Amino acid sequence: MIYFDNAATSFPKPKAVIEAMEEYFFNMGGSTGRSGHKMAIKASELVFNTREHLARLFNIKDSARIVFTKNVTESLNFAINGFLEKGDQVITTSLEHNSVMRPLRYLGQTGKIKIFIVLANQEGIVEPSAFENILKKEKIKLVVVNHASNVTGAITPVRAIAKIAYKYGSRILVDAAQTAGAFPINVIADNIDMLAFTGHKSLLGPQGTGGLYISEGIKLKPLIRGGTGSSSEKEIQPDFMPDQFESGTLNVIGLAGLGAGVKYILDQGVTKIRTEEMELTKIFIKEAEKIEGVKLYGPRDVNIKVSVVSFNISGYTPSEVAYILDNNFNLACRPGLHCAPSAHKTIGTFPQGTIRFAFGYFNTIEEIKKGLKALSQISNKEWIN
Repeated sequence: MIYFDNAATSFPKPKAVIEAMEEYFFNMGGSTGRSGHKMAIKASELVFNTREHLARLFNIKDSARIVFTKNVTESLNFAINGFLEKGDQVITTSLEHNSVMRPLRYLGQTGKIKIFIVLANQEGIVEPSAFENILKKEKIKLVVVNHASNVTGAITPVRAIAKIAYKYGSRILVDAAQTAGAFPINVIADNIDMLAFTGHKSLLGPQGTGGLYISEGIKLKPLIRGGTGSSSEKEIQPDFMPDQFESGTLNVIGLAGLGAGVKYILDQGVTKIRTEEMELTKIFIKEAEKIEGVKLYGPRDVNIKVSVVSFNISGYTPSEVAYILDNNFNLACRPGLHCAPSAHKTIGTFPQGTIRFAFGYFNTIEEIKKGLKALSQISNKEWIN
């Protein structure tokens, strides 16, 4: 199978990820913060090390500011629902995933907040000046942006937007689902107040893992309260990090795999990973543009996008193309709206959506060539027996 669905979840995983999960299952098995025996202590050390690896990757000075969740959707809900209060105003963009839009729309529909939308252009690019145009007129509490679109791959100029947000006293929440592990992130240099990430995409960990970085000075209300293994003499939620937001037993085996995935990235280097994925994307875009009937969406310049490419083929629906690729060419991709209907409206592909290829660190140039050949045969109807 040629796997071009890395924007949904990465595959394959490094061998070290599987080995770390097996090590926990066979030799640890304990629960963190609940007991004092050797197995529990080992499990706690494992979780601590995973936090430390993530802190190093994102340049977070205090790893306790990282809260573990089960995915980026949960992280975004913690941030949005925990930070915003009645009467607050928010800026987001027309490119956001439903993991951002649905929580915001719910708060908007219930009369709690007011939402301002920055429209991207048809390539999926947003201009920082558009944020300032709103910020200088309205009292905005929070700016919410994805770091890169899961539809067009376009990278959001987070650092520039954050600088403008700070100028007007606003905070910024960044959805790093498509960039964490594949694009350099520095929460200090980028002025990021809250960073939501998932473990199973470019961080190369297993599903069921994610996290939220909360900077000093950001006050969130916990959405879930319960046992933390700390301050057990009290029947009120702890108010210190990360325990305040980590009620219940953590997914320790998942965090074992996530820690190994992040360590693999640190050992390889994000810059190297980024460079190799850019090269694959560059080759694909250059050759795909030559195929008659193939229409690409999003930026062509790989310097301003991640390795996500959306396209359509004339005469086919996205679902038809994906079905043919899967059944006739053994190639995995994702068709449709990608849980981002507003993004597809922005680029003019709503309601059918697009076919999305998302290349990962383990893809090869040979696979790119095979994918291009398959698209050419589909466009020319040469695949029909």
